[in-house]
Amino acid sequence: MKNIFYVLLLSIIQPVLAQTKLEKALTNLEDHYKQEKVYLLTDKSQYAAGDKIWFKSFVFDGYNRSALSTTLFVELYNSDKKLIDWKTILLTNGEGSGDFQLKENLPEQIYFVRAYTPYMNNFNEDFQIVKTIPVYNPDSTESLVISKSYEWSTKAFPEGGTFINGMPTKFAVRLSTHTSLPENWTGKVIDTQNPNVPITTFKSFDKNVASFKITPASEKKYQAIIQDNTGKSQTIDLPQVAESGLNLAVYSAKEGIKYTLKGVNLKQQFQNYKIVGTINNHLAYKANINNVTNEATSLIPTKISNGANGILQLAIFDEQDNLVAQRLCFIKPGQLKIEKAEIVGQNIKQTPRSFNSIDLSPESYFKNYTVLVSEDNGTQNPEEENILSGLWLTGDFTTKIDSPAQYFSKNANTEALDALLISESWQRFDWNSVLSGSVPTLKTNSQKFLSYRVKPIKNGSQLINTNVSLLLKLGNGEPVINQFKTDQNGFIYLNNLNYDEPLDVSLFVNSQDNKESSTDNLFVTIEPLVTPTSFKGNFPGTKYTLVKSGENKTVSRNISRAINTQKNSKKTNNIDVQIEEVKLVGKKQDPKEELDKQLSTGMFSSMNSTVFDFVNEDQHIAGSNNILDWLQGRAAGLTFQRDNSGVNVPYIRGHQAKLYLDETLTDASMIANLPVSNIAMVKIIKGAGLIGDAVLVYTMKGNMKSKSNEKEAPKNNSSVIKGYDQPSEFPIEMLDNDDPAKKIENDTRETLYWNPNLFDSDYVPPRIKFFNNDSAKQYKVLIISFDEDDNLLYDQEIFK
Repeated sequence: MKNIFYVLLLSIIQPVLAQTKLEKALTNLEDHYKQEKVYLLTDKSQYAAGDKIWFKSFVFDGYNRSALSTTLFVELYNSDKKLIDWKTILLTNGEGSGDFQLKENLPEQIYFVRAYTPYMNNFNEDFQIVKTIPVYNPDSTESLVISKSYEWSTKAFPEGGTFINGMPTKFAVRLSTHTSLPENWTGKVIDTQNPNVPITTFKSFDKNVASFKITPASEKKYQAIIQDNTGKSQTIDLPQVAESGLNLAVYSAKEGIKYTLKGVNLKQQFQNYKIVGTINNHLAYKANINNVTNEATSLIPTKISNGANGILQLAIFDEQDNLVAQRLCFIKPGQLKIEKAEIVGQNIKQTPRSFNSIDLSPESYFKNYTVLVSEDNGTQNPEEENILSGLWLTGDFTTKIDSPAQYFSKNANTEALDALLISESWQRFDWNSVLSGSVPTLKTNSQKFLSYRVKPIKNGSQLINTNVSLLLKLGNGEPVINQFKTDQNGFIYLNNLNYDEPLDVSLFVNSQDNKESSTDNLFVTIEPLVTPTSFKGNFPGTKYTLVKSGENKTVSRNISRAINTQKNSKKTNNIDVQIEEVKLVGKKQDPKEELDKQLSTGMFSSMNSTVFDFVNEDQHIAGSNNILDWLQGRAAGLTFQRDNSGVNVPYIRGHQAKLYLDETLTDASMIANLPVSNIAMVKIIKGAGLIGDAVLVYTMKGNMKSKSNEKEAPKNNSSVIKGYDQPSEFPIEMLDNDDPAKKIENDTRETLYWNPNLFDSDYVPPRIKFFNNDSAKQYKVLIISFDEDDNLLYDQEIFK
């Protein structure tokens, strides 16, 4: 499915040597409008607080896996746009995976997962994926329910964008909402001068769209009246009937896309008009009309896309290269080019906790698979979205589409998809802007992997044009010493780093006599150059609403089973969180007060404060990127917003808080680069005395050691950079135990197998291996893969 477009150039005139405005625009489009989109697969559609969200990301450049980016940021937000967690994901051939561990005390509400590459920040934020995730918690005071009120609006879109006297015109009617759409709706078209006699009627194809045809007459005013199944109705005006213009009709068939142009009262008719077809911002088709004619018909063969599916944007330009009509259409909607998995063997059982396997062919062109196996409870709930809809539809549009996966299902209605595309417009670029010669401003280049800027400081001053040594130690590996020279601004650059273990960086500077390296009065800060960005937009509306919970809160079967699975996991891992927390709090209360007295002085001592003790308590900070990231969600009223460099800046009750390092005023970048293992205490002060709202960070003194890391705390000449987040290992089975206290009474796992990278090697053929739970009688198996030419394998089957 590589972007190999067979560009058809049809003309009945001699070519012109000088480039026209349109030809320059097409060159501009090819050279400057590369763009990416993301599809995010999660193992479930809803979760319980305490669950783990497993995700697989696919990044595309058009309809191919992207080679532009190697880094993806995936962020988890609550409904108040508060960042809960975020991951830096390594992309290999446009694919990457990870997971979020949800806390058990998360309030029941809708959460959102945002995914984007740094390169995507050059374009409209609306094209970044924001996935809706319902999270349920039986202990929450509020409950998620599906809204039963349908507040919708509607618009009518003429095919090609024109509505001309005497020209039969196809219209698409589109409903939109921030919540839920009605199940079905009907409509009629009337002449306002004779409203009691419908000109035509129509029914919705689905919740999103309907279509109808009408031949308008001059000086007539037309309206469409839409009514849903609940009785709500809305009346809209159709466009004013024009006396002249171009009518465009398009039909997508097996052999290609047929289009017909008809003109009314055009001065030069269609002479010197141009028809341009683009796929993913690339020219795929171009034709010129030289005849003096008011009608033209042609067929665009499917070979323009190498036989692959996708959206063709058809644009019509007049003799002066002005855009006069445009239309989106899908290539071969009734013949989706999707490969199926080649299964060569299977061993499927229904007995509780039985071993099951599915063998894939080792001789297939597909070598790497994403596989998800879930219990299928027999309910026929169609999936709302999938990789097909993400690749071919929703990734390229910013409007909300209800259940987009339906347009690529086995029983898909191709008329409904066509009507949907009539109601949409291609927003990846604007023809008028491209024709004017404007190009996107690329503020963020696509970098290979991760890069950092190191700033060495000695005796409070930056070291400029100075020879220094960096000792780099990756995980438990052997340290390596590298020689660097700082630039004229005092920086060293570590570029294109690909690793998923902590990287220890230690700075050394030769002493003045050049006989030995010195660490006296050295301080090093490290700034990441590939950074996440703050989310400026608004989350999409959902069909859910929060209501106050009653005394007997109802918990769905799936959520009840998920909570039971969490309890079983704790048994198998021998975890008893509540008892340990009680012990910890009771034991460490007095030492925390002593530490506060030891470190705090004068006006920094306050009764109105929250203290985090890293000397006497294990705060589990070792895996955190920096102390500001760790503090998120740990103190009431304390929130964070990212600045332009991607550093979290603290806010208390909506106002930016002051930052102190050992009671000296500093900034967020300095705190963010402080090694977390060098921190003794953090204090949050709210509106106290002369200080006001503040976050105070205290470093280790004397013989202090962090309880989170019993090793010796590093000196100021050292820092740790985190790198990519490594995905967790999915537990293949729920192991039982002979100990009655740990025995699993009821295995209720919904996700039975998750493997984002099942690969075929020379020694081990690809085999899907999973264990049944205690109740599953059939299994839903999803398999996704791409071959070397980016042909898509998508297979979802039920095994019994």
